[in-house]
Amino acid sequence: MKKYKLKRTMGYSLLNIFFILLCFLGMIPILYALSLSLSSGSAVLSSGISILPDNPTLNNYKAIIIEKPFLVWLKNSVVLSAGTMIIAMGVSVEAAYAFSRFRFKGREGVLKGLLLLNAFPQILSMFAIFRLFKQMDLLNRHLGLIMIYAGSMCIFGIWNMKGYFDTIPIEIEEASKIDGAGNFKLLTAIILPLARPAIIVTSVMILIFVWNEYLFATTFMLNENSYSLAGGLYQLQAGDYSRSWPLFSAAAILVSVPILIIFFFIQKYMVSGLTSGGVKG
Repeated sequence: MKKYKLKRTMGYSLLNIFFILLCFLGMIPILYALSLSLSSGSAVLSSGISILPDNPTLNNYKAIIIEKPFLVWLKNSVVLSAGTMIIAMGVSVEAAYAFSRFRFKGREGVLKGLLLLNAFPQILSMFAIFRLFKQMDLLNRHLGLIMIYAGSMCIFGIWNMKGYFDTIPIEIEEASKIDGAGNFKLLTAIILPLARPAIIVTSVMILIFVWNEYLFATTFMLNENSYSLAGGLYQLQAGDYSRSWPLFSAAAILVSVPILIIFFFIQKYMVSGLTSGGVKG
Protein backbone atom coordinates (compact mmCIF):
# COMPACT_ATOMS: atom_id res chain seq x y z
CA MET A 1 0.00 0.00 0.00
CA LYS A 2 2.80 2.42 0.91
CA LYS A 3 4.64 1.51 -2.28
CA TYR A 4 1.51 2.30 -4.32
CA LYS A 5 1.07 5.67 -2.59
CA LEU A 6 4.73 6.51 -3.19
CA LYS A 7 4.42 5.70 -6.91
CA ARG A 8 1.25 7.77 -7.20
CA THR A 9 2.87 10.71 -5.39
CA MET A 10 5.92 10.55 -7.63
CA GLY A 11 3.72 10.32 -10.71
CA TYR A 12 1.71 13.40 -9.68
CA SER A 13 4.91 15.27 -8.87
CA LEU A 14 6.44 14.54 -12.28
CA LEU A 15 3.19 15.52 -13.97
CA ASN A 16 3.08 18.82 -12.06
CA ILE A 17 6.71 19.54 -12.94
CA PHE A 18 5.93 18.85 -16.60
CA PHE A 19 2.98 21.26 -16.59
CA ILE A 20 5.00 23.93 -14.76
CA LEU A 21 7.74 23.69 -17.39
CA LEU A 22 5.09 23.84 -20.11
CA CYS A 23 3.67 27.03 -18.57
CA PHE A 24 7.13 28.59 -18.45
CA LEU A 25 7.69 27.75 -22.12
CA GLY A 26 4.34 29.32 -22.97
CA MET A 27 5.27 32.47 -21.08
CA ILE A 28 8.54 33.03 -22.96
CA PRO A 29 6.91 34.98 -25.84
CA ILE A 30 4.92 37.05 -23.31
CA LEU A 31 8.03 37.83 -21.26
CA TYR A 32 9.92 38.75 -24.43
CA ALA A 33 7.10 41.09 -25.50
CA LEU A 34 7.19 42.68 -22.05
CA SER A 35 10.94 43.09 -22.30
CA LEU A 36 10.62 44.58 -25.77
CA SER A 37 8.00 47.05 -24.57
CA LEU A 38 10.42 48.27 -21.89
CA SER A 39 13.37 48.64 -24.25
CA SER A 40 14.61 52.02 -25.45
CA GLY A 41 14.64 51.26 -29.16
CA SER A 42 14.23 48.70 -31.92
CA ALA A 43 17.89 47.62 -31.78
CA VAL A 44 16.84 44.76 -29.54
CA LEU A 45 15.44 43.06 -32.65
CA SER A 46 18.91 42.74 -34.15
CA SER A 47 20.42 41.26 -31.00
CA GLY A 48 19.79 37.99 -29.26
CA ILE A 49 16.63 37.24 -27.33
CA SER A 50 16.79 38.77 -23.87
CA ILE A 51 14.12 38.60 -21.18
CA LEU A 52 15.45 41.67 -19.37
CA PRO A 53 16.25 44.87 -21.35
CA ASP A 54 19.54 46.66 -20.74
CA ASN A 55 17.99 50.05 -20.03
CA PRO A 56 14.32 49.57 -19.11
CA THR A 57 12.05 52.56 -19.71
CA LEU A 58 8.34 53.37 -19.74
CA ASN A 59 8.63 55.74 -22.69
CA ASN A 60 6.87 53.31 -25.03
CA TYR A 61 3.86 53.14 -22.72
CA LYS A 62 3.78 56.93 -22.42
CA ALA A 63 4.00 57.29 -26.20
CA ILE A 64 1.20 54.84 -26.92
CA ILE A 65 -1.13 56.57 -24.48
CA ILE A 66 -0.24 60.19 -25.22
CA GLU A 67 0.90 60.30 -28.84
CA LYS A 68 -1.40 57.65 -30.32
CA PRO A 69 -5.22 57.50 -30.08
CA PHE A 70 -4.98 54.45 -27.82
CA LEU A 71 -7.58 55.73 -25.34
CA VAL A 72 -10.05 56.25 -28.21
CA TRP A 73 -9.49 52.67 -29.35
CA LEU A 74 -9.91 51.50 -25.77
CA LYS A 75 -13.21 53.34 -25.44
CA ASN A 76 -14.44 51.83 -28.73
CA SER A 77 -13.53 48.32 -27.59
CA VAL A 78 -15.32 48.84 -24.27
CA VAL A 79 -18.46 50.03 -26.10
CA LEU A 80 -18.36 47.09 -28.51
CA SER A 81 -17.66 44.50 -25.80
CA ALA A 82 -20.20 45.79 -23.28
CA GLY A 83 -22.91 46.33 -25.90
CA THR A 84 -22.43 42.89 -27.39
CA MET A 85 -22.33 41.18 -24.01
CA ILE A 86 -25.53 42.86 -22.79
CA ILE A 87 -27.51 42.06 -25.94
CA ALA A 88 -26.12 38.54 -26.43
CA MET A 89 -26.61 37.50 -22.81
CA GLY A 90 -30.05 39.12 -22.62
CA VAL A 91 -31.17 36.91 -25.49
CA SER A 92 -29.10 33.82 -24.69
CA VAL A 93 -30.25 33.35 -21.09
CA GLU A 94 -33.95 33.44 -21.93
CA ALA A 95 -33.58 31.34 -25.09
CA ALA A 96 -31.34 28.77 -23.38
CA TYR A 97 -33.81 28.40 -20.52
CA ALA A 98 -36.67 27.91 -23.00
CA PHE A 99 -34.73 25.28 -24.95
CA SER A 100 -33.77 23.52 -21.73
CA ARG A 101 -37.15 23.39 -20.01
CA PHE A 102 -39.82 23.43 -22.73
CA ARG A 103 -40.46 20.76 -25.35
CA PHE A 104 -42.03 22.61 -28.28
CA LYS A 105 -42.35 21.71 -31.94
CA GLY A 106 -39.19 22.39 -33.92
CA ARG A 107 -36.99 22.63 -30.84
CA GLU A 108 -34.36 20.15 -32.01
CA GLY A 109 -34.39 21.58 -35.52
CA VAL A 110 -33.75 25.11 -34.28
CA LEU A 111 -30.88 23.97 -32.05
CA LYS A 112 -29.25 22.05 -34.88
CA GLY A 113 -29.82 24.97 -37.24
CA LEU A 114 -28.07 27.36 -34.87
CA LEU A 115 -25.16 24.96 -34.55
CA LEU A 116 -24.95 24.63 -38.32
CA LEU A 117 -24.92 28.41 -38.78
CA ASN A 118 -22.06 28.70 -36.32
CA ALA A 119 -20.05 26.12 -38.28
CA PHE A 120 -19.65 28.35 -41.36
CA PRO A 121 -16.58 30.62 -41.47
CA GLN A 122 -17.39 34.28 -40.87
CA ILE A 123 -15.45 35.37 -43.93
CA LEU A 124 -18.10 33.79 -46.19
CA SER A 125 -20.57 36.52 -45.21
CA MET A 126 -18.07 39.38 -45.35
CA PHE A 127 -18.97 40.77 -48.77
CA ALA A 128 -22.73 40.52 -48.25
CA ILE A 129 -22.54 42.24 -44.86
CA PHE A 130 -20.28 44.97 -46.27
CA ARG A 131 -22.78 45.80 -49.02
CA LEU A 132 -25.65 45.68 -46.57
CA PHE A 133 -23.86 48.00 -44.14
CA LYS A 134 -23.01 50.40 -46.93
CA GLN A 135 -26.66 50.65 -47.95
CA MET A 136 -27.79 51.04 -44.33
CA ASP A 137 -25.05 53.59 -43.55
CA LEU A 138 -23.58 51.38 -40.82
CA LEU A 139 -19.94 51.52 -41.92
CA ASN A 140 -17.73 53.13 -39.25
CA ARG A 141 -20.59 52.79 -36.77
CA HIS A 142 -20.32 50.58 -33.72
CA LEU A 143 -23.99 49.61 -33.90
CA GLY A 144 -23.34 47.52 -36.99
CA LEU A 145 -20.49 45.60 -35.38
CA ILE A 146 -22.51 45.04 -32.21
CA MET A 147 -25.31 43.53 -34.31
CA ILE A 148 -22.86 41.11 -35.97
CA TYR A 149 -21.10 40.18 -32.76
CA ALA A 150 -24.31 39.73 -30.77
CA GLY A 151 -25.85 37.57 -33.49
CA SER A 152 -22.88 35.23 -33.68
CA MET A 153 -22.21 35.05 -29.94
CA CYS A 154 -25.87 34.35 -29.12
CA ILE A 155 -25.39 30.88 -30.59
CA PHE A 156 -22.45 30.18 -28.29
CA GLY A 157 -24.35 31.64 -25.33
CA ILE A 158 -27.48 29.60 -25.98
CA TRP A 159 -25.63 26.30 -26.24
CA ASN A 160 -23.40 26.90 -23.24
CA MET A 161 -26.21 28.19 -21.03
CA LYS A 162 -28.59 25.43 -22.10
CA GLY A 163 -26.09 22.80 -20.98
CA TYR A 164 -25.90 24.45 -17.57
CA PHE A 165 -29.68 24.82 -17.21
CA ASP A 166 -29.99 21.11 -17.99
CA THR A 167 -27.98 20.34 -14.85
CA ILE A 168 -30.34 22.28 -12.55
CA PRO A 169 -32.87 19.83 -11.03
CA ILE A 170 -36.41 20.43 -12.26
CA GLU A 171 -37.67 19.63 -8.74
CA ILE A 172 -36.41 23.02 -7.54
CA GLU A 173 -38.67 24.78 -10.02
CA GLU A 174 -41.63 22.54 -9.24
CA ALA A 175 -41.29 23.29 -5.53
CA SER A 176 -41.12 27.02 -6.24
CA LYS A 177 -44.25 26.88 -8.41
CA ILE A 178 -46.08 25.10 -5.59
CA ASP A 179 -45.10 28.01 -3.33
CA GLY A 180 -46.71 30.39 -5.82
CA ALA A 181 -43.71 31.67 -7.80
CA GLY A 182 -44.50 32.82 -11.31
CA ASN A 183 -42.32 32.20 -14.35
CA PHE A 184 -40.59 35.60 -14.14
CA LYS A 185 -39.88 35.32 -10.42
CA LEU A 186 -38.77 31.73 -10.90
CA LEU A 187 -36.24 32.77 -13.52
CA THR A 188 -34.91 35.88 -11.77
CA ALA A 189 -34.95 34.78 -8.12
CA ILE A 190 -34.08 31.08 -8.39
CA ILE A 191 -32.67 30.01 -11.75
CA LEU A 192 -30.35 32.96 -12.44
CA PRO A 193 -28.64 32.82 -9.01
CA LEU A 194 -28.10 29.08 -9.47
CA ALA A 195 -26.69 29.66 -12.96
CA ARG A 196 -24.38 32.49 -11.87
CA PRO A 197 -21.11 30.62 -12.70
CA ALA A 198 -22.27 29.84 -16.24
CA ILE A 199 -23.60 33.36 -16.77
CA ILE A 200 -20.35 34.95 -15.62
CA VAL A 201 -18.14 32.64 -17.66
CA THR A 202 -20.28 32.96 -20.81
CA SER A 203 -20.32 36.74 -20.46
CA VAL A 204 -16.55 36.89 -20.11
CA MET A 205 -16.04 34.55 -23.08
CA ILE A 206 -18.19 36.86 -25.20
CA LEU A 207 -16.28 39.88 -23.94
CA ILE A 208 -12.92 38.27 -24.75
CA PHE A 209 -14.09 37.35 -28.26
CA VAL A 210 -15.19 40.91 -29.05
CA TRP A 211 -12.10 42.39 -27.38
CA ASN A 212 -9.78 40.36 -29.62
CA GLU A 213 -11.90 40.24 -32.79
CA TYR A 214 -9.92 41.48 -35.77
CA LEU A 215 -11.54 40.52 -39.08
CA PHE A 216 -14.80 42.48 -38.89
CA ALA A 217 -13.27 45.30 -36.86
CA THR A 218 -10.72 46.10 -39.57
CA THR A 219 -13.15 45.56 -42.46
CA PHE A 220 -16.11 47.69 -41.36
CA MET A 221 -14.29 50.32 -39.27
CA LEU A 222 -12.48 52.48 -41.83
CA ASN A 223 -11.86 55.58 -39.73
CA GLU A 224 -9.09 55.93 -37.16
CA ASN A 225 -11.51 57.24 -34.53
CA SER A 226 -13.76 54.20 -34.94
CA TYR A 227 -11.03 51.53 -34.62
CA SER A 228 -11.21 49.00 -31.85
CA LEU A 229 -8.03 47.91 -30.10
CA ALA A 230 -7.49 45.08 -32.58
CA GLY A 231 -7.74 47.47 -35.52
CA GLY A 232 -5.60 50.02 -33.74
CA LEU A 233 -2.82 47.48 -33.13
CA TYR A 234 -2.84 46.64 -36.82
CA GLN A 235 -2.51 50.32 -37.70
CA LEU A 236 0.53 50.63 -35.47
CA GLN A 237 2.36 48.38 -37.93
CA ALA A 238 0.80 49.65 -41.17
CA GLY A 239 -0.20 52.78 -43.01
CA ASP A 240 1.29 56.06 -41.88
CA TYR A 241 2.65 54.73 -38.60
CA SER A 242 6.29 53.81 -38.18
CA ARG A 243 7.13 50.18 -37.59
CA SER A 244 8.22 50.38 -33.98
CA TRP A 245 8.08 46.94 -32.40
CA PRO A 246 8.70 48.23 -28.86
CA LEU A 247 5.74 50.59 -29.28
CA PHE A 248 3.63 47.77 -30.69
CA SER A 249 4.62 45.47 -27.81
CA ALA A 250 3.69 48.14 -25.25
CA ALA A 251 0.28 48.51 -26.88
CA ALA A 252 -0.23 44.73 -26.93
CA ILE A 253 0.61 44.50 -23.21
CA LEU A 254 -1.85 47.32 -22.41
CA VAL A 255 -4.56 45.60 -24.44
CA SER A 256 -4.08 42.38 -22.47
CA VAL A 257 -4.18 43.93 -19.00
CA PRO A 258 -8.00 44.51 -18.72
CA ILE A 259 -8.76 40.93 -19.80
CA LEU A 260 -6.21 39.54 -17.34
CA ILE A 261 -7.74 41.54 -14.49
CA ILE A 262 -11.23 40.29 -15.34
CA PHE A 263 -9.96 36.72 -15.63
CA PHE A 264 -8.33 36.81 -12.20
CA PHE A 265 -11.57 38.02 -10.65
CA ILE A 266 -13.74 35.30 -12.20
CA GLN A 267 -11.30 32.37 -12.30
CA LYS A 268 -13.13 30.59 -9.46
CA TYR A 269 -16.17 30.34 -11.75
CA MET A 270 -14.26 29.10 -14.80
CA VAL A 271 -14.15 25.37 -14.05
CA SER A 272 -17.76 25.02 -12.87
CA GLY A 273 -19.10 27.34 -15.55
CA LEU A 274 -17.41 25.63 -18.48
CA THR A 275 -17.58 21.98 -17.42
CA SER A 276 -21.20 22.09 -16.28
CA GLY A 277 -22.18 23.81 -19.50
CA GLY A 278 -20.87 20.86 -21.48
CA VAL A 279 -22.48 18.06 -19.46
CA LYS A 280 -25.65 17.82 -21.49
CA GLY A 281 -26.49 18.88 -25.03
